[in-house]
Amino acid sequence: MSLEINRDVFITCAITGSGGTQDKSPHVPRSPKEIADRAIDAARAGAAIVHCHVRDPDTGIPSRSPGLYRELTEYIRTSHVDCVLNLTAGMGGDLVLGGVETPLPLKEADTDMAGASDRLAHVVECRPEICSLDCGTMNFAEADYVMTNTPAMLRAMGKMITDLGVKPEIEAFDTGHLWFARQLVSEGILHSPALVQLCMGVPWGAPNDLNTFMAMVNNVPAGWTWSAFSLGRHEMPYVAAAVLAGGNVRVGLEDNLFLDKGVLATNAQLVEKAVEIIKNLGARIMTPGEVRDFIGLTKRSPR
Repeated sequence: MSLEINRDVFITCAITGSGGTQDKSPHVPRSPKEIADRAIDAARAGAAIVHCHVRDPDTGIPSRSPGLYRELTEYIRTSHVDCVLNLTAGMGGDLVLGGVETPLPLKEADTDMAGASDRLAHVVECRPEICSLDCGTMNFAEADYVMTNTPAMLRAMGKMITDLGVKPEIEAFDTGHLWFARQLVSEGILHSPALVQLCMGVPWGAPNDLNTFMAMVNNVPAGWTWSAFSLGRHEMPYVAAAVLAGGNVRVGLEDNLFLDKGVLATNAQLVEKAVEIIKNLGARIMTPGEVRDFIGLTKRSPR
């Protein structure tokens, strides 16, 4: 496949994520108001889409609370800054085994396994324009943790998201996840053209070398819309790589805490740096309104 640069690029900013980063940088927001404010800052800096998780306001620990999501959503929707709201639906599939010799019983304190309806309760209530759909199970990170998304669970969640009128963003951590996404579209559970996020360099999914990246790109069906990101110091090189390969980009503190070696970043600073790279490649930055028209989204008003 020959490279064909994308001349009209949208930026997604992943504001906080669900990793244990709350004590690694003072810029990682905790409360719904802080997360909303940082999302608004990112939108002002050039992000068309803001991808949001919520955290316990006191501890910073990632949360699935619909109440926190409702509060976050209202803050963003009542602001005077336009952005496309993308809420995660990736939590609730955390399986932690008891150990290599005694996998059962599970480590209940760390396991968070919820049904499809519970995993999407905040999406039903908040009706974001986009929500994520992690399209496969994988050995995420270390030890005995498994990110669990079975075919039956994904079919159920995919149908619920589609029926709500929310656009699923397929999170693809490896080529098999794209394979299953194509299957969901062929079954009519997801609609084509689909929206895809290529997640590179996440242990132990697709490594972030360019050969693997292009294999991922080449497995995205023609006509689908895709973005890509990688982690840590690879975040900004992947801004350039994604644009050059014909896609869109994601940056943010979910994926990388640093602006430069030893220099902690804010979300807005990461977006500003991505904007500079994209413009230097000769491309332009799409607005939230342009993204809605391009993907087929409907802006929702505050309640």
